[in-house]
Parts: sequence; structure tokens; C-alpha cells
Amino acid sequence: MQGTNDIRIIARPQPNPLKCDFEVDRPVVEGTVFFGDQSAATGSPLAEKLFALQGVQSLLIRGTQVTVTRTGEVEWITLAKAVGAAIRAQIQSGDIAVAAAAMGGGQLDQSIRERVQRILEEEINPAVAMHGGTITILDVQNGIVYVRMGGGCHGCASSTATLKHGVEQAVRAKVPEVVDILDTTDHAAGTNPYYAPF
Repeated sequence: MQGTNDIRIIARPQPNPLKCDFEVDRPVVEGTVFFGDQSAATGSPLAEKLFALQGVQSLLIRGTQVTVTRTGEVEWITLAKAVGAAIRAQIQSGDIAVAAAAMGGGQLDQSIRERVQRILEEEINPAVAMHGGTITILDVQNGIVYVRMGGGCHGCASSTATLKHGVEQAVRAKVPEVVDILDTTDHAAGTNPYYAPF
């Protein structure tokens, strides 16, 4: 059994400079929970501790990972240490990190799916359709959105860039609860993929 005195936490900055992932060496919660503001944190000790820090704007807690979004008023050089200390203190306390009532579970995944679907229909698919492509949601589990790319996107050498720099940025801007977007497409398969394996 791991002791509470040797808790390891690694801060991993995201491409978005306002977001940072804090990877903990043990589970923080079972499942996924999002706190969009301080009022949502009431009754969840870890979220309360983190929102008490100056500059914390929102939180996404999933398994062993805590993703913090900061305001532009503070820098990670000072905030990251405080976040790590708060996470460590919560685990050492032995108390639950998040109230059971705050855990969204299937309801959160369904909400994510509906909002991402709207973004795909209204913004993303009209753009990729100009190149003969389409993007479809297959599933959402624990905040992870699984998609399939079809038509002109299937096998396209630019599909990864489209997903990471176009789709992901558009989705995360409006649905910050999304943990990740994963492409399940087999780009080497099909009758006429743009990409052929060597």
C-alpha cells in the first residue's frame, strides 16, 4: 500500500497556456467530474481547496488526473506549487476528494455528447464537408469523446492535424469538460483511403 507521505504529482502543461494537467500517482476520484466555477465546488473538499487558490477558474478531475484552468491573473510558476500542495493535503487527510452528488457519471457524458454533437453539426462538419469529409461521434465515456472520420477525412494525411488543431480546439473552447478526443478510424482501410501503409 502506498503511503501518504510519498505522494508524487507531476505537472504537465497543455498546449493551451491556461490549462495544466496534474498527474497523481494514485486515484483521486473514481470517474470524471467537472467544476465550472467555485459555487459548484461546495461540499467537495478537494475542489473547495483548489478554488480557494487565487487564479483557479475551473477544474476537471478524472481518475488520477486533475486538470486546472487558470485565469490570466496568475502564472503557473506560483500556482502549480499551490495546486500540488492542495492535492497532496487532501489525499493525506484520508477524506473523500469529491462529494458523491457532484459525480456526473453518465449524465455528464450525455451532456458532453449532446454539446459536441451540436458543434460538429453547426461548425465542424460544414467545414470538413468542403473537402468531402465528415466526423461522427461514436461514444463518450468518462469525458473521452470517440469519433470516426469518414469521406474525404478517411485516410487523409491531414486528418490528425484536423482533429488536434481544428476539432479539438473548437470543442474544448465550448465544452471544457472534454478529457480527450480520440479518432477510432482505421485510416489505412477502406476502398480508397488517401493514406496507404508502406
